Amino acid sequence: MDNLTFRYSVLLVEGLQITHQSSQLTFIFLLIAYVFTMVSNIGILIQISAEKSLHQPMHILFCHLPVSDVIGANVLIPRLLKDLLTDPSERYITYVECVFQAFFEHLYGTTSHTILMIMAFDRYVAICNPLRYPTIMTNKMMVKLSTGAWAAAILPVGILIGLSVRLSHCRSFIPNHLCDNASLFKLSCENTVINNVYGLTFTVVLLTASLGWVTHLTVYVILLISGFVPIFLHRFSEYAENRKFGNVMFHVIPPVLNPIIYGLQAKEIRQRMLKLCRNKVNSS
Repeated sequence: MDNLTFRYSVLLVEGLQITHQSSQLTFIFLLIAYVFTMVSNIGILIQISAEKSLHQPMHILFCHLPVSDVIGANVLIPRLLKDLLTDPSERYITYVECVFQAFFEHLYGTTSHTILMIMAFDRYVAICNPLRYPTIMTNKMMVKLSTGAWAAAILPVGILIGLSVRLSHCRSFIPNHLCDNASLFKLSCENTVINNVYGLTFTVVLLTASLGWVTHLTVYVILLISGFVPIFLHRFSEYAENRKFGNVMFHVIPPVLNPIIYGLQAKEIRQRMLKLCRNKVNSS
């Protein structure tokens, strides 16, 4: 492979800078978290889809959260597991793959907020206008809320990544464990003021809007902290490993906790899951 192709087509990802022993423990922890995330979130989606009694606005809107969590888990963990088994000098990724990973990384981070916002709206209507709830939360309204939650994420994230893709790049090394927007525009030797201004403005607007809407305080505080830490620490190279750890937790903690906090606390879903488990035990 010639140097020109390497510089512009293939990138080297730094990955996690940890010892061999820590690498094994990290691999086991991430694998367990990944399996639990996939099984629990997909299981809840299947239960809601299959059980007609769960076809209610609250549960239908909740379906978007497992979808987002599955995206978040898959955008990072499989690649990270592979890199933990790969020599640091061989952790290559194509530029195109890097762009896609960055897009879905930020899509997950954004939808985590916008989906909680539409869920908060549903609970607000149910609590404050219980008699009008059926007339407000119609199928048409759910389609609007769902479309809005994803459109409010896809469009600005598309612009965010597009601003970085437009730049030429003179570097081929990503000093991070994954590709995100900052990793992309840091490849360039051009002026990136626009990227920084748009990125920080987008983050502030998103966090301010979601803070004003969300009432699910436990998961929101976790989401806020684990999501903001990597963004903040990207500006300080001496805290690179702390930034990586914070980002990994952003992809692990919410997807693991969301099925427990939202899925199993919902009476109908919990009863359905328990019934399914009892049926399997009795049939075995």
